Amino acid sequence: MNTLWAYVLVLILAAVPFFEAYSVIPLAMIAGLSTVPAIILALIGNIVTVLIVIVFVDKIKAWRQKRKKEEEKEPGKRAVRAKNLWNKYGLPGLALIGPLIVGSHLTAFMSLTFGGAKRKTAYWMTISISFWSLLFAILFYFGIDFLGLGERPNLFE
Repeated sequence: MNTLWAYVLVLILAAVPFFEAYSVIPLAMIAGLSTVPAIILALIGNIVTVLIVIVFVDKIKAWRQKRKKEEEKEPGKRAVRAKNLWNKYGLPGLALIGPLIVGSHLTAFMSLTFGGAKRKTAYWMTISISFWSLLFAILFYFGIDFLGLGERPNLFE
């Protein structure tokens, strides 16, 4: 039963903004969880919440406008970096590089704010989250094997 809760925790943590699937997967591997289910659950958690942001972007924009009405300030460093990526590489570049810099949820929001179409943003964000998650999982998996830590105990048994 503890292992089931550990997998649920992987799903939940991957869904949390700025935690990201690509950082939760190595944590799950360190904890001794099976790699493939951890990858699948982390991807589901991260991608589903990013798709929710994409679907409800208009409501999120309206909420932010209402909240920021009183205080007008210059955009932060993250927003400036994202805008520069958008200007230089467009939607594919921002979607592929953005999650490492500002997180996938904020990248999706900014992509739509800068003029990306919802369908294309969803497509590129899914590719990006999957790519980075699988890359980090593979690198971490072989890193554990390289360090001779393959016989690690399962922390949830």
